[in-house]
Amino acid sequence: MIEYKEFVLDNGLKVIFHEDRTTPLAVVNVLYDVGARDEDESKTGFAHLFEHLMFGGSKNIPSFDTPLQMAGGECNAFTSNDITNYYTILPAENVETAFWLESDRMLELAFTPKSLEVQRGVVIEEFKQRYLNQPYGDVWLQFRPLIYKEHAYKWATIGKEISHIEEATMEDVKAFFYKHYSPENAVMVVGGNLDFEQVKSLAEKWFSPIPKRQKYNRALPPEPEQREERRLVVEREVPSNAIYMAFRMGSRKSNDHYVGDLCSDVLAGSKSSRLYNRLVLQEKKFSSISAYITAALEDGLIIISGNLDESVSFEEAEALIWQELDGLIAAEMDAAELTKVKNKHKTGKVFSEQSLMNRVMNIAFFENMGLLHELNNELHHYDVITSKDMQAFAKKTFDRSKQSVLQVKIKTDE
Repeated sequence: MIEYKEFVLDNGLKVIFHEDRTTPLAVVNVLYDVGARDEDESKTGFAHLFEHLMFGGSKNIPSFDTPLQMAGGECNAFTSNDITNYYTILPAENVETAFWLESDRMLELAFTPKSLEVQRGVVIEEFKQRYLNQPYGDVWLQFRPLIYKEHAYKWATIGKEISHIEEATMEDVKAFFYKHYSPENAVMVVGGNLDFEQVKSLAEKWFSPIPKRQKYNRALPPEPEQREERRLVVEREVPSNAIYMAFRMGSRKSNDHYVGDLCSDVLAGSKSSRLYNRLVLQEKKFSSISAYITAALEDGLIIISGNLDESVSFEEAEALIWQELDGLIAAEMDAAELTKVKNKHKTGKVFSEQSLMNRVMNIAFFENMGLLHELNNELHHYDVITSKDMQAFAKKTFDRSKQSVLQVKIKTDE
């Protein structure tokens, strides 16, 4: 049971406190409700660029890392298509340093040409190294626009192309900041060996002076229903042929999330799962295979991907995967198999909540979804899933006429 207290500042910043007296540490997590889906299609990669810019100096503090390190802390951040999240871990006695640092960069970045050029270079290099110059690196650059035709999920967090970051101007950067980096578009969760009044006092001291800004109202075009199979074949310098299959499903807020999560585990969540046990361990048709859900806040996916053995064609590989999908559709699974994947989730949940940082992040995610009241009900959603639910999900989701398939072939010299 994760307990918390909450309050809202006059400028709209939501603050949530989670007490943990068993640790000498504190975690300050600031989640901004902005991701790659909020970008202009002609100026993508900005949400991720800002993840870097936020460490490049703010209005009154030229270096974010230096004072934090002096306080014995560390920090990091990540961006997705839905959110951008910043977290700081430090001794609880020094927690005010985190409030000071986070409030100043929420107020205003330094917006210096040097910072922009440095971080632009870092992001461009990351784009090249992670997405263009390593095997399978550009899979999602190719796969997203195959799956999504209208919704902003059709480009990856890194952006559609390097030129969008290369050509970003200071005016572009400032406009993105003031549109999305406002108190009302953020939630701050503080956890650790602190007390509520202390956190409230520090929040009011450091964040209340930040002026309220106009709230960005998201109005993205919905993705039309997929009515046809989509396929793409690309040749790349990769060690083995690989196949990626995507099926649309409900959002993170829907019951599809929980059923789809269990379904992905049944398919390829462990060595004893259906796809992995048969196609990797027994028949050795694949060298690896996985299944997972994207847990997107708007339009989710369940993905199946695998690396083929050199003796297996794409046609055979796809047919083998469909044999297992058809098996899920045709019959209710044994109760013991369903119980096993449920127990795996329970174990993982209990283990993850041993970490203060995980608890704090989870609170922020649920608040951002508008589902903070559901924070402690996660396991219940899994517990009530039946074999009939699993079969019903498989029937409505695994539809050959609505699949998107990407084949990555070994590039030949011919």
